[in-house]
Amino acid sequence: QVQPVESGGGLVQTGASLRLSCAPPSGRTSVFPTWGWFRQVPGKEHECVAAITQAVNSTYYLDSVKGRFTISGDNAKNTVNLQMNNLQIEDTARYYCAPAGRLGSTWVNVINSWGQGTQVTVSA
Repeated sequence: QVQPVESGGGLVQTGASLRLSCAPPSGRTSVFPTWGWFRQVPGKEHECVAAITQAVNSTYYLDSVKGRFTISGDNAKNTVNLQMNNLQIEDTARYYCAPAGRLGSTWVNVINSWGQGTQVTVSA
């Protein structure tokens, strides 16, 4: 396994919840201290919606998802999860996880490659 495997997306109505799960490649969580969830809509760049550095219990959230999304790591299962509550139409995107590095006020993918992602579609 080379790429992370994302799952948990779906088609939901506004106000609903989804829980995304990411399984990084074996051993990668120990190499990269920070993992993030990113999303992309057609024609736009990936944006980081949340990131976690488990060793220091530090998290980052995009302003528009603060209070609605929660990122967490499960060491036992080697997964990085994103709980998304009160989903809005503007959350519609394909979601990816990747190791993250700080760039200015946001986080970017440090390995410059993406898994298949998982689609989240929010309807009115």
